[in-house]
Amino acid sequence: MNLFIIKFQVKCGGCVGQQTLKDIFGVYIQNLNPIFHEKNTLTDRHIPLIIEHREEQINTLAKILAPAIRDQKISNTFIFGNVGTGKTLVTKHVTAELAKNNPKINILYVNCKMRGVSDTEYRLLAELLGKLGKEVPSTGLPTTQLYKNFYTLLEETEKLNILILDEIDVIVKKIGDEILYNLTRINQDLKKSTLSLIGISNDVSFTEQLDPRVKSSLSEEELIFPPYNAMQLQNILTKRAETAFTLNTLSVGVIAKCAALAAQEHGDARKALDLLRIAGEIAERENSKQIIISHVDCAEEKLDSDRTVEAVRTQPKQSLAVLASIILLSEEGKEDIQTGDVFEIYQKICANRGLKILTQRRVSDLIGALDMVGIINTHVISKGRYGRTREIRILLSQPILKKIRTILEDNYLFDGLGRYSKKKEGH
Repeated sequence: MNLFIIKFQVKCGGCVGQQTLKDIFGVYIQNLNPIFHEKNTLTDRHIPLIIEHREEQINTLAKILAPAIRDQKISNTFIFGNVGTGKTLVTKHVTAELAKNNPKINILYVNCKMRGVSDTEYRLLAELLGKLGKEVPSTGLPTTQLYKNFYTLLEETEKLNILILDEIDVIVKKIGDEILYNLTRINQDLKKSTLSLIGISNDVSFTEQLDPRVKSSLSEEELIFPPYNAMQLQNILTKRAETAFTLNTLSVGVIAKCAALAAQEHGDARKALDLLRIAGEIAERENSKQIIISHVDCAEEKLDSDRTVEAVRTQPKQSLAVLASIILLSEEGKEDIQTGDVFEIYQKICANRGLKILTQRRVSDLIGALDMVGIINTHVISKGRYGRTREIRILLSQPILKKIRTILEDNYLFDGLGRYSKKKEGH
């Protein structure tokens, strides 16, 4: 019997060497002093018993939802705040506690950013029906039939149903706001049940884009989550670290640095937790007994790369066309890229791709959105009597830019030299 040993290079702590699978797995088997005790504590799946620095938001949301305990329909609610400010965590915590006080309360949670869940109206309705216990085929039924089935199942539950649509802005960007209008109108015909909506969004201006009919029926209550500051993030990390790591694993300054880096990113607790977790994973791979500052530096580099690439991957087609235009201009050596320059290239890409050409004002909005998620950097400059304009720059490392370039080539059919492909794809 022949035994094949796979060898490969691994880079850790500045040194490069060869390891076999036996070497790697052996480190974990023989390690009597593991870094992690409860790694799950550092993920967004973990709901702590006490949610730090969100007492006001918890109490406000609880008061909005409290009438359900007395079998009364509750108001539709919008929850806004930057990424990692505790919106989903608080909403799940409060609704879970609410359901404990009344068996007639039924919580339906949908993450609208999940692929295959909210790409179309059909898929979202199929997901909702599945949560109510009825499986439907992935395609084939009329949408009107799905609405009818959903209404029937809601009525049969004889419960106060609370539908949480996390990242609600994503579904509206993909399929429009008509589905929200239809969901809010269901209560007009329900007799034995009710349906209330909680929409969670990172985009504070999201409701301004809604049809007035939808906005008036959906935005009955609004709740804003402010960013965490560095001290609050330190406190959150310290509490989580108590159960996440084994004793004497964290070196001095690690938590403070993770908190400081996340505070710079709009007070993102999720990033702070990810930094600490990834730093621990890097230390574990190096068979280190402690997590040190250099592990945090490595974690930041990895996290920024992963997040930026994923942010690009999940952008709608129009935003990708705009980004492709900016990258092409940058690669051509264009300095001080402005909105007008981008719009000119954008029109050519859309023509080649078979996409609808948006107005220059809408393209300017998409540029602002790309800036907001950190894919590009923009700043407004004054041109005197000629008004103001926005200058655009790409501040990404070459490895990240290369990955983004690959995504754009796959979607927008321009080759490695930046020339436009003559091939068209209809939509």
